[in-house]
Amino acid sequence: MNSVIVKQIIRFVMLILLQVLVLDTVQFGGYIIPYVFLLFILLLPMDINKTGLLLLAFFTGLTVDFFENTLGLQAAAVVFMAFARPGVIRFYFSGVEFVKGEEPGISSFGVWGFLKYVFVLALLHQFALTLLEVFSFHNFLQTITEIFLNTLVTTMAIFVTVLLFTRQKKRRRL
Repeated sequence: MNSVIVKQIIRFVMLILLQVLVLDTVQFGGYIIPYVFLLFILLLPMDINKTGLLLLAFFTGLTVDFFENTLGLQAAAVVFMAFARPGVIRFYFSGVEFVKGEEPGISSFGVWGFLKYVFVLALLHQFALTLLEVFSFHNFLQTITEIFLNTLVTTMAIFVTVLLFTRQKKRRRL
């Protein structure tokens, strides 16, 4: 089996286990949960086929839904985030040329670029997830606060995870 596929399978399993066994049980303030499993979709190669990206996003979200009993909410939110991913990459990094098969990361985007990339996509995920879960504008300020806090915590958790578990390559920025 291709080493890239094995790497992605191991990453998927490890992130799902981290999410459902550790992070879902530790809630800050009752509703703030870092969604580190999003890193699987965020780190897929930039030249991935869009259909494949959406199918992997659906499968990832559905797997988390299975463990969290959320009836497809994560699947919908992760697919929404994955759908926006190519546009976010084009918007922020249109002047940068990437190598075939390159994964988004600190080495390819830089620290601030990677933080922007993660923050925007985590915000889109959290926005979709929270609005589908609440399905109301009743406590609008509380909902927006929850979305923003979850996005910040998720972004920080993903950044720390990337710093701890990936090897950084030096890359010349154009």
